[in-house]
Amino acid sequence: MAEISAKIVKELRDKTGAGMMDCKKALKENDGDINKATEWLRQKGITSAEKKSGRVAAEGIVDSYIHTGGRVGVLVEVNCETDFVARREEFQKLARNIAMQIAACPNVEYVKVADIPEDVAQKEKDIEMGRDDLSGKPENIKEKIVQGRIDKRLKELSLMDQAYIRDQSITVEELVKQTISQLGENIQVRRFTRFVLGEGIEKEETNFAEEVAAQMGGK
Repeated sequence: MAEISAKIVKELRDKTGAGMMDCKKALKENDGDINKATEWLRQKGITSAEKKSGRVAAEGIVDSYIHTGGRVGVLVEVNCETDFVARREEFQKLARNIAMQIAACPNVEYVKVADIPEDVAQKEKDIEMGRDDLSGKPENIKEKIVQGRIDKRLKELSLMDQAYIRDQSITVEELVKQTISQLGENIQVRRFTRFVLGEGIEKEETNFAEEVAAQMGGK
């Protein structure tokens, strides 16, 4: 694979308006070929999505998903720019799929990494810094290893960084960007709440993630 330099990432970013991480991923997927990477971004709707990301999204819907048997429930607010788009079948399907995604991801607590409070991130860092496998390592190496682990852990808590349960080749963020490209409006997942029957009460473990995934696969 060709080495992806900061210069070529910036060049693609300037050309497409896409975010730095999206540009880096596009270049990695296309062996550093900037033209192919540009086309890859367009196909995923990322370039047009970035251009719309700064626009106010105050309309939308609050959707819900109740898992079979009523043991898991989700409420999610998904915003768009106009009531017209909020009524579109494609937008409502997106909201429903996101609600089902949340039901299938019990570890997800925040919409995106940027929403995670600093004290939560610091607590995760303190836990990692104290792990036995890091003892004796130089401080600079230790910091680098811990940062990598923290980045991975925070993404596990973020809805937008999850692999989309219907298509594992894309993330939830990419799914939203594809819908932005399709509908031509900024779309934001604003907030969600996940309810689990008997949460906090000691009981037998049930794998809701597998059940929801199986149900989604059958639809």
